[in-house]
Amino acid sequence: MPHFKPKDVKSLSNGVVKVPKAELQDFVSQIFTCAGLDEEQSYTLARHLVLANLRGIDSHGVSRVAIYIDRLHRGMTNKKCELKTVRETASFALFDAQNASGIVAATKGMQIAVNKAKQTGIGVVGINHSNHCGMLADYTMYAAEHDCIALATTNAPANMAPWGGKERFFGTNPLSYGIPAGEEEDIIFDMASSVVARGKIINAQKNGQTIPVGWAISREGNPTTDPTEALEGLVLPVGGHKGYGIAMLVDILSGLFTGAQFGPHIGDLYRNFERHQHAGQFFMVMRADLFQPLQIFKDRMDQMIREIRQVPLIEGVEQIYMPGEMERGMMDDRTKNGIPLSTQVVQEMVQVANRLHVYNPLFQSVK
Repeated sequence: MPHFKPKDVKSLSNGVVKVPKAELQDFVSQIFTCAGLDEEQSYTLARHLVLANLRGIDSHGVSRVAIYIDRLHRGMTNKKCELKTVRETASFALFDAQNASGIVAATKGMQIAVNKAKQTGIGVVGINHSNHCGMLADYTMYAAEHDCIALATTNAPANMAPWGGKERFFGTNPLSYGIPAGEEEDIIFDMASSVVARGKIINAQKNGQTIPVGWAISREGNPTTDPTEALEGLVLPVGGHKGYGIAMLVDILSGLFTGAQFGPHIGDLYRNFERHQHAGQFFMVMRADLFQPLQIFKDRMDQMIREIRQVPLIEGVEQIYMPGEMERGMMDDRTKNGIPLSTQVVQEMVQVANRLHVYNPLFQSVK
């Protein structure tokens, strides 16, 4: 039984509480265990979701606990995770996730891709019949920590029109890359092909907040700051036609290439409880010493990072950040000072915990 300490949960004046990383992770892990997952899966899910919050990607953090539990309860996600090998060689593998947790399946898939890259120089893994796999940066961080260069993609339910269209076809279809450095921090890039991940709009709706103009349009095609109107309408591609092109590539690699569903054929995480998501993931991993000794590559990465930082700044800018650097700073701060959670997200988790009879002194004052 985890040792929760209610006194460690700090209430702030704006309806937000700050929660220690370890206690939150234990709490979330216990929720998934009580929902019927084994300890390994529960730990993997809790670690991943809390990591997203630590990095400031709250849209992919513990705010997802309720919908993941709901889909498990409805039988829309399998409680066991046994990757079925469809085809495999020394350098690549295709797995059927058999409708298990996308986060657990993707975690295993990236581990396999890294192992293959270590042995052969390159490892490519595709996963089909999967589910929402959370924050892609988690997987590319793992590869970079093992001295590998990685590209990760996953497709998502349709919420974005192709450039020039007015009906949903593509999801927010993110991609991430990770590159190891030497004395400098690893480079971790993670982006949605939409202006913003849909989860951020859902978080704004939960927290009673408005959204910036330019994130999405209403069902009638008008700009909106209302997250509910945005969720009923369309998110917009980043960079217009360029984001559309990236979304298409992600869908091809994650869906068509792996044999998963694509575009409007993927089951919606929040709104479709009649069919499985059948999303796909694609990981390509290369050993960083594939073409030159590892230390030379890392030294040159450090050189590039330092030279970028020395580029003269435009007015109003204090620092040039490397991809993933701001998230790393957020992670350091939240690890030390606690993870801020809105009362709405806390209440949602507590309601789930109460239904599952999870021991819950972490949020004693929340019903």
